[in-house]
Amino acid sequence: MEITENLRVLLDTGEDWERKNTSLPGVSIIRLPATRSRPASLAMEVNPVDENGRPMKKKGIMVMGRTELLAFRQIFVNEKLEQLLTAVEAVLPEKKGAKKISGEILEI
Repeated sequence: MEITENLRVLLDTGEDWERKNTSLPGVSIIRLPATRSRPASLAMEVNPVDENGRPMKKKGIMVMGRTELLAFRQIFVNEKLEQLLTAVEAVLPEKKGAKKISGEILEI
């Protein structure tokens, strides 16, 4: 079955808030319920996974269209975002039991 056919089946027969994992780690498809102003729809949820395959956050980022995806991409590649996050981390207290990350980096 082709991906668009699988998505059509999920949209037409799936339960509200049903989640389907994809072959892309950290990416799933969610069937959103109908509202007064729109029919049921699908959204992509992006939630990175840890080394054990578990989601890193309770909820990921919901993306409902190409325009949103492009907007998120522009935000995430902005150098100032990393600078802001570094400043935020500098003022937060260290988490108890937090593992120290080695300074070694594997160049890819």
